[in-house]
Amino acid sequence: MTVEQLKTAVADGSVDTVIVAITDMQGRLVGKRVHAPYFIEYVLPHGTEGCNYLLAVDVDMNTVDGYEMSSWASGYGDLVMAHDLATLRRVPWHPGTVMVQADVHWLDGREVVASPRQILKKQIARLADAGMGAFVGTELEFILFNNTYEEAWSRGYRDLTPSNQYNVDYSIIGTSRVEPLLRKIRLDMAGAGMVVESAKGECNFGQHEIAFLYADALTTCDNHVVYKTGAKEIAAQEGYALTFMAKWNEREGNSCHTHLSFRGLDGSMVFADESDKEHGLSAVGRSFIAGQAAHMRELSLLFAPNINSYKRFAPGSFAPTAIEWGRDNRTCSLRLVGRGASLRVENRVPGGDVNPYLVVAAMIAAGLDGIERNLELGPETTGNAYESGGERVPHTLNDAVDLWSGSEWVAETFGEDVQAHYANMGRIEIEAFGRAVTDWERYRTFERF
Repeated sequence: MTVEQLKTAVADGSVDTVIVAITDMQGRLVGKRVHAPYFIEYVLPHGTEGCNYLLAVDVDMNTVDGYEMSSWASGYGDLVMAHDLATLRRVPWHPGTVMVQADVHWLDGREVVASPRQILKKQIARLADAGMGAFVGTELEFILFNNTYEEAWSRGYRDLTPSNQYNVDYSIIGTSRVEPLLRKIRLDMAGAGMVVESAKGECNFGQHEIAFLYADALTTCDNHVVYKTGAKEIAAQEGYALTFMAKWNEREGNSCHTHLSFRGLDGSMVFADESDKEHGLSAVGRSFIAGQAAHMRELSLLFAPNINSYKRFAPGSFAPTAIEWGRDNRTCSLRLVGRGASLRVENRVPGGDVNPYLVVAAMIAAGLDGIERNLELGPETTGNAYESGGERVPHTLNDAVDLWSGSEWVAETFGEDVQAHYANMGRIEIEAFGRAVTDWERYRTFERF
C-alpha cells in the first residue's frame, strides 16, 4: 500500500486503524494501534514513541538487569518508532486495519543499534559495499491444536488435542482436516502482500508448514514476523491455538530452515558457477558456505536463542547436530540445494522460535567473513552427518552464550554493545530457567526421594 492509497482509504472510512510495530529481541511485533486520521496528521510526519524497555525485557515483559540501553537507573525513557513506509500493508484479518513496521531511534536521532531490524540492515549494507545483495526464504513450521490459547493456559499446556493425531507429512487427507484454517491464513497473507507458495503437513501430530516465495533479505524478515503474528491471531479467531516453539514434545520440533543466496548488485550470479560440474558453486560461493561453517558455533545464540531450542538437536530428528555441509543432505547443518540462479544454502539449525533478522544478519556476516578471508570449503558430507566426527552444534544455551560473548569476531562484526546486549538476553533466560521447578522434577522426585 502506498501513502496515497492509505490517505484515500482513511478519507473514505475503509481504514480506521494503523498498527505501528517494531520487532523486539524475541522476534515479536510490539507497538501500538493508532487511530488512522491521527496517524495521517501527526504520526506520518514524525513517527511515534514507545518505552525503551521494549528491547530490554524478558519474554514475560519483566524489566530485568544487565542492559546498558535501558534500566531503572536511566529512568526507562522513550525511543522513536521511525516507520518504514515501504512496509505499509493491509492486515486483512483485522477489519479496517493496516500496518507499518518501524526502525528504532533515540530521541536525538541516533539509531538503537541493538534493534534486530537495524542489526540486519547493517549487515545488508556491508554486503552491498562488497557489491552483493542477499535473497532469503524462511520455512516456519508450527503445531496446531483444537484448543484455544485460553484453554491451553488454563490447562497448564497439558492434555491438548493436536489437530491431526497421526503423521500427516505431505498427506492431502490429513491437511484437509484443517484446510479451512490453513486456507484463511494463506489468503490473508496474500492480502497482506506476501507471495504464498504452498501449505503441507509435517511429521509431528498437528504440525504444518506454510511456505512463501523468497525475497530480498529485509523484505523476507519483515514478512516473516507479520506472518508469525498473523497466523497466531487468525488461529485464535477461529478457536485454535498454534505454537512455533522449537520443541513442543519429544517428537519432531518446529524448524525455521533459512535459505540464503546472493547475487551481484547488477544481478550477476556470483554465488553460482556452472563450470563447477559437481555442485555449480563459484569460488565466492564456496567461501561463503565455509564462513557459515567457521562461525556456526559462536553464532548459535542467534540460531537457537532459548533453553527449549537445544532440545531439537537430536540424531534422527531432521534437526542437525553436526556442523557439516552436503548436497541435498538433510542430516547436515548446511544443505546445498538448487542449481544456477536457484542455488542456495539452507541453514537447518534455526528453530521456529528464532528472530529472523538476527538469523539472516548472522548468516550474511559469516558468509562475508568467509569471502573476505578466502576460506576453503571443507569436504562434502555424503552420508549420515549425525555420525560425523566433525564439530557439533552447541548442546545448551549456556554453551552458546559463552561462545558468543567470548568471540572477538562477534565483537568486531556486530559491535561490543550488541554482543553484550544479546549475551545478557541469553543469561536472563538461563537464570529464569534455573529458578523454575518443572513438572519433570516433580514427577521424578515427589515420591521417590
